[in-house]
Amino acid sequence: MRLKSILFSVTLLLSFGTNAQTKLECKTKLSIFHEAVKAKKYDAAYEPWLYVKKNCPDLNLATYADGEKILKHKIENSKGEVQQSFINSMLDLWILRKKYYNSDTPLGEYNTKACQLQYDYKDELGKTNLELFDCFDATFNADKETFTHPKSLYTYFSLVAELFDAQKKTASELFKIYDSVNEKIEVEIQNYSEKLNALVKKVDNGGTLTTNEDNKKRAYESYLKNYGLIQSNMNIIADKRANCSNLIPLYAKDFKVHQNDSIWLKRSVSRMYHKDCTNDDLYETLVKQYDKVAPSADTKVYVATVLFKKAKDEEAYKYLEEAYKLETRPYKKANIALRIGAMLKVKGQYSKARNFLIKALELNPSNGKPHLYIAEMYNDSAKDKNCGKDNFHQRAVYWLAAEEAQKASRVDPTLQSTAKSYVQSYLAKAPTKEEIFLSGLSGKTIKTVCWINRSIKVPKID
Repeated sequence: MRLKSILFSVTLLLSFGTNAQTKLECKTKLSIFHEAVKAKKYDAAYEPWLYVKKNCPDLNLATYADGEKILKHKIENSKGEVQQSFINSMLDLWILRKKYYNSDTPLGEYNTKACQLQYDYKDELGKTNLELFDCFDATFNADKETFTHPKSLYTYFSLVAELFDAQKKTASELFKIYDSVNEKIEVEIQNYSEKLNALVKKVDNGGTLTTNEDNKKRAYESYLKNYGLIQSNMNIIADKRANCSNLIPLYAKDFKVHQNDSIWLKRSVSRMYHKDCTNDDLYETLVKQYDKVAPSADTKVYVATVLFKKAKDEEAYKYLEEAYKLETRPYKKANIALRIGAMLKVKGQYSKARNFLIKALELNPSNGKPHLYIAEMYNDSAKDKNCGKDNFHQRAVYWLAAEEAQKASRVDPTLQSTAKSYVQSYLAKAPTKEEIFLSGLSGKTIKTVCWINRSIKVPKID
């Protein structure tokens, strides 16, 4: 018995010694691979990183953060079976990270990475569109909050569109995913817009951004640009597969089942509104039911569209005012004001439209669309005889339109290209240098006398 006890003690001591030695070795190799990764020497980092991952998987989160960079390099610089092995190593790494650092590994973020990696190398891995869609779909439904990457949101929707074209998904499934992803994008756009608004207001008030704030501003603008781009591409895909001739029978068929489902009603009304299916009786039915089931600022705007169609303008205006008053959240209120302004613009009520568009800018200054709408209204009024006493004064309004469009470019990174084309178009129609010289108004300020009621600075020429 004594001999056994001695042997056990010796074994235990050796075990402790070995573990201590391994821990020390792990810490040394952790330092080695971390410094190599910082220097972007990923091949040199691979072996020491592999040792730490195998022997001390819970030592430091850097094992997983740096490991992603190392394996990304390996995947991009290999082919065939070797590449497949590195891809599988990346997938295993995220599973291992979840095991040891669960609170630092959001399900939506990391499962999305896994789905996206398999999509990016679907041919190499032999993955089908249906398998990949199921991967994204399960992740989105499990943790929508941290499923935020623009590329992956687009991939998720593009997969259901391809499956719809292959007759493996129904129109209802296609539009349901479209709505869910689009709503998620809207949440992210609101999130980054509100963050950007604070910085835009600081600059507008004469403040100077710190280096950190300037970096954040660029990051927010980049995200907004990417979300805007994928939203636009999604709309193109959806528009090719959604028109009034297939939406109306689809919603008519499903109405009885979903008539008390506020989310279904909201999505149906929104799609019919944006696809200009508002002349059909079904649209009015859906709008009234939506307003009955879940009255809100949104429903009031939709009711107004029905009233406008019936030439009940005064009643429609009352609903629009009510819609604006009902919404209290700044970002949402800005969107309501923008929609109202756009509707009034179409009706030719330019002064009222501008009032709402200005309200939209006050509430969400990083959205350039109101500036473009106002510029369009100035452009449409430029040759109005009520806006100037002669041809020169009337065409001077184009400078005002260009100035307004330029503001859109300054505050909204997603509209820079569009705004630039607007500015060029307006300036091309404004008075020439020769006309400015002959007018004797170079460098002077003139004023419009119609609904615009704004001062215009005539460019100074030498």
